[in-house]
Amino acid sequence: MKQNVPISTLTTMRLGGEARFVQEINKVEDIDTAYQFAKSNGLPVFILGGGANTIGLDEGYGGVILLVRLRGVEVIEERPESVVVKAYAGEVLDDVVKITTLRGYSGIEALSMIPGTVGAAPVQNVGAYGQQISDVVAEVEVYDSQTRKIRILSKKQCKFAYRESIFNTGSEVGRYFIVAVSLRLAKGATLHPPFYVSLQKYVDEHQVADFSPENIRQMVATIRAEKLPDPKIIASSGSFFKNVELSDEEAAVAREKGVQVWRENGKNVVNSGWLVEQAGLKGKEFYGMKVSDKAALILINESAKSYADLSLARAKIADIVWKKFGFVLEQEPVEIR
Repeated sequence: MKQNVPISTLTTMRLGGEARFVQEINKVEDIDTAYQFAKSNGLPVFILGGGANTIGLDEGYGGVILLVRLRGVEVIEERPESVVVKAYAGEVLDDVVKITTLRGYSGIEALSMIPGTVGAAPVQNVGAYGQQISDVVAEVEVYDSQTRKIRILSKKQCKFAYRESIFNTGSEVGRYFIVAVSLRLAKGATLHPPFYVSLQKYVDEHQVADFSPENIRQMVATIRAEKLPDPKIIASSGSFFKNVELSDEEAAVAREKGVQVWRENGKNVVNSGWLVEQAGLKGKEFYGMKVSDKAALILINESAKSYADLSLARAKIADIVWKKFGFVLEQEPVEIR
C-alpha cells in the first residue's frame, strides 16, 4: 500500500492533492483485505479505475483509494442468437468493445473509445451514439462491504437511469466494489439507420452500407478521434456536462426557441455540448480550462493548477449557458471526496 500519492497522477484531468493511501486490487482476495484495513483505521474508501471521468480536489483524500486492476474476459453463456460475456472490472472498456465486435457481437459497439474501465461503466451507466451499458447488462458481480461477501446484482437491482445507478445514487453509494460485469450481446448487427446525429452524418457522407458491429465500431472510433482528445496525451476527464433532460412541455417550448431536442430512451434530451457551443464558448479558455474547439462538451486542462481553477471555469460556463438558454448544466465527472 502506497502513501501520500498525488491524485493528479491517477486521474486524466491531472488535478488534485494527495491521497493518504492507495492500494492496487489485482485479485478478488485483495478487496476484503483493503476494506478491513480502511475499517480498522477509520478511513473512507474511494474506488478508482482508469482515472477518466473523475476529478481530484485540492485538499486531496484522507482515506484509501482502491485502484481496480482485476483482469479477464470470457464467454460464460452462448445461445443461438446471443452470448453473455463476463469482463472483469479492471479491463479497459474499449478493449472489451474491440474483442466483442471482432467476434461479431453487437450491443456495445457504439461505446467504442469511451475512456475508462469496465467497472466504471455501470456506475454512471455510460452511453454514446444511442447505446448505453445498461441496455446489455445481464448482471454485476460485486463485493458487498457490509456483508464482506461476493454477491450478484441483477440489472433491475442496479436501478439504472440516465448516468445513474445504485452505485452512484441513493442510500447504498459506497457499499459495493464492482468485481465484474456480465453483458448479454447479440450475434450479428442490431444497430441500423437512422443513427445518432453525428454517426448518421458520417454514414451519409461516406455512403456506408456495412452496419456490422465491427464497422460501426470503426466509424464511431473515427468520429471520436476527430473530436475528442486522448486523455493520455491531453488532460481532460471526457464529457464534462450531463445532457439536459426536459419534460414534454419544456421540450415543446425549447423547440419553438430553436433548441435542438431529440428523443433518447424515451426522454427529451438537449445536448449540453450544443448549448455550450451555441453560447459562443467553443475554444474559449477560463482560468486555465479550455472548452475544446472540436467538441464543446469537453473541458481541457490547458494550464489550471487546482480544483479551484476548475470550479471557477465551470461556474462561468454554466452561468453563460443559463443566461442564454435558461438551462442548468450539471457536471458529469465524479469528485474524489
